[in-house]
Amino acid sequence: MKRSPVLLLAVALLVGCGGERTHGTATLWVTRDRGAHVLLVKQVPAGETAMQALERVTTLKTRYGGRYVQGIDGVEGSLAEGRDWFYFVNGIAPAVGAAEFRIHPGDVEWWDYRSWKGSGEVAVVVGAFPEPFVHGFRGKVRPAVVIGAGAKELAGLLHARVATTGPRGANVFRIVAGPPHFTARMRPGGGVEFAFAGDVRALARDPAEYRYRYEVGP
Repeated sequence: MKRSPVLLLAVALLVGCGGERTHGTATLWVTRDRGAHVLLVKQVPAGETAMQALERVTTLKTRYGGRYVQGIDGVEGSLAEGRDWFYFVNGIAPAVGAAEFRIHPGDVEWWDYRSWKGSGEVAVVVGAFPEPFVHGFRGKVRPAVVIGAGAKELAGLLHARVATTGPRGANVFRIVAGPPHFTARMRPGGGVEFAFAGDVRALARDPAEYRYRYEVGP
């Protein structure tokens, strides 16, 4: 069957350059120094790669055939200074480059320019809370549980159930005792575990209280 040029053009526009058409938006943050300085907050279309979304709202400089972010809006990585751009999606550091990672509706794509000297790898941060509990990661929302005194205050916000243990593969929010702190780690077998000591009711009222923070130590 012969297809009309108009139909072929419509299909090409729908699919894009190897991408996929997804309704909705995501949020893009650009910060410096582990979130201490906020440079940009923008809404971007979902369905694009993290690199495409970043290029849409910033002046981008890349290396290695467009697969590596060298600079954003004139701020460039420096081997001599030991500083570079790192990114998270819903608080989790993807294991693939931004050109291969596709963002989904509701995601938070976060680029941070920081020193990598002596800091080691940062796999997950608390600064996108209540993510990844609400919108998940790579389009997959894991079961979630809240553990500890005051768990009911957060269960609705996190689309979670109150529990005493964290099932394998679930995202876990653990309310603990001790000096105020808020930290996150990856769980063996998948999922994240957040540990929080502080005012649970205040966190439930204002989930953005710790926005842009990697962690809050005791």
